[in-house]
Amino acid sequence: MTHEANNISADEALMRLREGNARYLQAENAAGDVSPALRRTTFEHGQHPYAIVLACSDSRVIPEAIFSAGIGELFVIRVAGNVVDNHQLGSIEYAEDHLGCNLVVVLGHTACGAVDAALHHEPYGTVKFITDEIADAIGDEQDEAAACLANVAHSVRRVEESRKVRADEAKHGLRVVGALYHTDTGEVEFLD
Repeated sequence: MTHEANNISADEALMRLREGNARYLQAENAAGDVSPALRRTTFEHGQHPYAIVLACSDSRVIPEAIFSAGIGELFVIRVAGNVVDNHQLGSIEYAEDHLGCNLVVVLGHTACGAVDAALHHEPYGTVKFITDEIADAIGDEQDEAAACLANVAHSVRRVEESRKVRADEAKHGLRVVGALYHTDTGEVEFLD
C-alpha cells in the first residue's frame, strides 16, 4: 500500500476501511505497517492519511487496529463518547484542507460508557460537558443500543453542518459517514 499523497475519493477510502476491518476480524495481531522504514518515511515526507476517524476514547476501540491500518494511514481523533465540539471540528478541517482527506468516519461503539453515563447517571465536573452533549443527541431514547446509534448520527450531523457537506459532494468532496464498532465481535457496521 502506498503512503504517498492519497487524495483518494471518499468511496475508495471507505472501501479500504471495510477491507481492513475484514482482515482485523481474522487477525491475531495488529496488521498495520509500523516498521522503522515507514516511521522514517513519514518523518521525512509527512503524513498522508486516507481517512479521518473520530472515535471514542474507550481503550477497546483502537481505529488503527480495527481497520488494519499502519502509521500514516488514518487521522484519528479520539474523545469520550465520540462527541463533536470545536476542537474536533478544527482537527477535521485540518485533515481535510491540509492532508487531503475526503472521508470522515464517526465511529461509535457498543457498550459505550459515556452513553451509559448519559442514560443512567448524574455525572459531575467536566465529564458533564460530554454527557450533556450525548443527552442532547439521544433525547428521550432509553435503549442503549439505539442511543449509541443516535449519538453517532448526531455527531455526523454536527460535522456535516460545520463543513457544509452536501449529498452531491459524496463523489468528489468530503463525505461523512457514521459507523458502529461491535466491541464483542470486532465488526464495524457502516451506517451510510
